[in-house]
Amino acid sequence: MKHLTLEEWEKKYIPYGVEPFDQSREMYKRVFWDPEVKELKKKVFGPVPVKEKAGYGLEEISLVNTSWYLEMGFAQGVMGGKMGLYSWDAKLLGTRVPPEGLKLDFADAAQATRDIKKVATFFGADLVGICELDRRWIYSHSYDMRTREHKPVELPEEYKYVIVMAFEMDYDIEKYAPAQLANAAVGLGYSRMAFTAGFVAHFIKGLGYKAIPTGNDTARSIPIAMQAGLGELGRNGIMITPQYGPRVRLSKVFTDLPLVPDRPIEFGVTEFCSRCMKCAEACPAKAISFDEPTTEPYNISNASRELKWRINAEKCLTFWGTNGADCGACIRACPFNKRMNWLHRATLWFVDHARFG
Repeated sequence: MKHLTLEEWEKKYIPYGVEPFDQSREMYKRVFWDPEVKELKKKVFGPVPVKEKAGYGLEEISLVNTSWYLEMGFAQGVMGGKMGLYSWDAKLLGTRVPPEGLKLDFADAAQATRDIKKVATFFGADLVGICELDRRWIYSHSYDMRTREHKPVELPEEYKYVIVMAFEMDYDIEKYAPAQLANAAVGLGYSRMAFTAGFVAHFIKGLGYKAIPTGNDTARSIPIAMQAGLGELGRNGIMITPQYGPRVRLSKVFTDLPLVPDRPIEFGVTEFCSRCMKCAEACPAKAISFDEPTTEPYNISNASRELKWRINAEKCLTFWGTNGADCGACIRACPFNKRMNWLHRATLWFVDHARFG
């Protein structure tokens, strides 16, 4: 595994520079306002059809709804966040809340970083990375699916660092994708995201610093996670981690607590994905490109100027509507999506060292 400087990472993925992305252009948001795709709204957000088909029955649907319970009831990061566990201004609660105004002075930023990573892992994160906040990844505008409110994102300048946490999705459940059953792994991932991010932010506030917990809201998670050293970008448009491949969900905590940033990593994903087409072949929507990486977007749901394999989100979400469930077939098909045993470790070593040319 190679550690990159931010300059090397940027040269690889951002040859022409980028500008903040408007969250309302995300495919999931567009169905609420864009006339070209509004017909998908009822299919994607309407009542879930119960089918007499394995993976789509009432028991599976109940499991899925239960897995999303904490996220949808106490966080709503997919909807717009800023409530419950993702509240920006939640007050300190507990059985022994200290007096206001106290602030812990760490010996150095390295100690603070070690402690924060231990706390994040204690509260449920499977992977933790740190980066300085690159404000290009903050959304230019947010879109709240609950209120249909579209407004500029204003993140105060004192938030200099981001704690990025990755959460493994269950391998045995995810392998049923694109059946409804696989969405239980997704929902549990989102619920764990909210739980841990909210707790880590609360811990940091208890030390006398500022912290904002977020899920899919406020800023783009994948480039921030890549800068924090958690993985590389794959052909399927998802970040690939060495430990779990693309089978992770991401949440973030913005803070003014001084921390030591991690460095982006490179372990052969780009070279491997340039030859491997399994996710594109497995995609039932034919939404994943077989072509080379490009800076040209398919439509407004793609951020421009970034060099990467492009995903046609319109095709992807159209299949969701037809399927009556999320998909995830590209995650299931990815060769990096394997349990971490000796064979997988050996394969990762080969991918990293052979580097297909």
